[in-house]
Amino acid sequence: MKPFLLVLLSLTTLAFGQSSKPNVVVFLADDAGWGDYSQNGNTMVATPNIDSIAKNGVTLDRFYVCPVCSPTRAEYLTGRYHPRGGVRGVSTGQERLNLDEKTVADAFKASGYATGAFGKWHNGSQWPYHPMARGFDEYFGHTAGHWGEYFDPPLEHNGKMVREKGYIVDICTDKALNFIEQNKDKPFFCYVPFTTPHSPWAAPEKDWQRFKDMAITQTATDAEKEVADVTRCALAMVENQDWNVGRVLTKLKENGLSDNTIVIYFSDNGPNSNRWTGGMKGHKGKTDEGGVRSPMFISWPAKLPKGHVVPQISGAIDLLPTLTSLADVPRVGDKPLDGRDLSPLLMKENVEWPDRMIFSTWAMNASVRTQTHRLDNAGKLYDMLADPGQTTPVNDKEPVLASKLTAAVKSWRQEVFGNAEGAKPKDKAKDSKKGKGKGKGTDSRNAVDARPLTVGYREFPITMLPARDGEPRGGVERSSGAPNCSYFVNWTSKDGHIVWLLDVNTAGRYDVTIDYTCPIADAGSTIELRFKDSRLSGKVSPGWDPPLYTNQDTLPRPPAESTMKEFRTLNLGEMKLESGQGELTLRALEIPGKSVMDVRRVTLTLLD
Repeated sequence: MKPFLLVLLSLTTLAFGQSSKPNVVVFLADDAGWGDYSQNGNTMVATPNIDSIAKNGVTLDRFYVCPVCSPTRAEYLTGRYHPRGGVRGVSTGQERLNLDEKTVADAFKASGYATGAFGKWHNGSQWPYHPMARGFDEYFGHTAGHWGEYFDPPLEHNGKMVREKGYIVDICTDKALNFIEQNKDKPFFCYVPFTTPHSPWAAPEKDWQRFKDMAITQTATDAEKEVADVTRCALAMVENQDWNVGRVLTKLKENGLSDNTIVIYFSDNGPNSNRWTGGMKGHKGKTDEGGVRSPMFISWPAKLPKGHVVPQISGAIDLLPTLTSLADVPRVGDKPLDGRDLSPLLMKENVEWPDRMIFSTWAMNASVRTQTHRLDNAGKLYDMLADPGQTTPVNDKEPVLASKLTAAVKSWRQEVFGNAEGAKPKDKAKDSKKGKGKGKGTDSRNAVDARPLTVGYREFPITMLPARDGEPRGGVERSSGAPNCSYFVNWTSKDGHIVWLLDVNTAGRYDVTIDYTCPIADAGSTIELRFKDSRLSGKVSPGWDPPLYTNQDTLPRPPAESTMKEFRTLNLGEMKLESGQGELTLRALEIPGKSVMDVRRVTLTLLD
């Protein structure tokens, strides 16, 4: 009996050890402000499921993110300020996280967790910038900064595009639910970065019907700039998101996983329109309080107190050290962290908590937050306890603190940018910058990144090269001012061509396809794809000229965003690519009609 008892004890200990590892679910909203939740006092919206995370767990009352999307995601993933990791924009490759950075998913995967991400990634598309190279076993969603199709969208699953039916948030949540079900008997790390309420303004009809005639009873700080229908649609999208959070929480409960699952909910920046924020100044894109303060709720019934509120300032940079500490997961990587482990505050431990500063930056602007004050981009100091709306500077009353924080911002800029004034991205757009119409690129944040696009990895042979990452030349234009989810248009002459700067990892044969549209009468152009000494030519045929979608938007689409259509795949053939860096150039040799084609993406698949 003794050997049997020893085996039984070992099995029991093993089972206990496995079950003691907490699961982790991270919800990240896209463009939702601190004031978009009933938990934070908004009486126009009901978010009971999101609120329940706070009620059953801990609220980080002063939690700070970045003014825009991809920088926040990089800081959450790495525990480091985003300029350190090479993230300096939201599109055209500038959103990519440097390959020497290690992520929170790397840590959990190395500790035996199943890892999955379902939604908007926004830190690199091509391998090894792709989420499946950054610690995630499975990926479903879109890697771009925003997506132009919320209903029946084409989305990526592990490197391949698939067309799905339904609303994008519901679909991505479905995939997360499948992941949880498949991995319910082992620890998992499930990241659900929602795509809403980022525009386009598109809510499911059942959600919109609840809001379309709603009175706006709580107004934006800058009320004159609030657009009532935009507020209504944003809140309808938030309520849809809340329903999907509820579906995940129910799945955890059904599988007996609720008690031992860490659940986090936060947003990536301030609201993407002028709407209620509890009187704070600023919104998305701004470094003031309203642009960077985010809701932050975390629950873990087995360990964290219920209904606890942490008053100390914290931020997205704190999530990696906090999650790895809570789960007792060793960190992967050795770069210095900017974030702190918040677990003592979450656990209500009686510890000394040193004062700190949290910095925010975007578009050459920077501000710094202490526990009591904010120094804004203009150097104005505000007492955030007495004046949370930043209405009256106190520089004259507190000159020593103003001077100290001014010096701190200058030092921080020098440290993370190598420039005390902050980095100004160089414009690599060249010819596209000189163009006219929709495609002109006057904003350096939309210039194509100087870092080449990586191609040709055997472990991930498919490389998509979207229009977002290419450079239009010779009169070719983007379909809109925002490169994310755009396509190339106005290709009407042989001078027009499109360039992607590549770094080919593996020399070999590649299958080449192009997603395109072309008026029926213009079909037949001869096109050529060139990389170094290799060339591949073919015909744009058949003609394919679908109408622009009219079923996508609840409200008119912002003019900077492209209206989408159904693209057809042209199989151009096989092409040999040498290893190394060079320009992949798509040009027209013969144009029998008025135009060549509109181009959504080129896809290269390594064959051998």
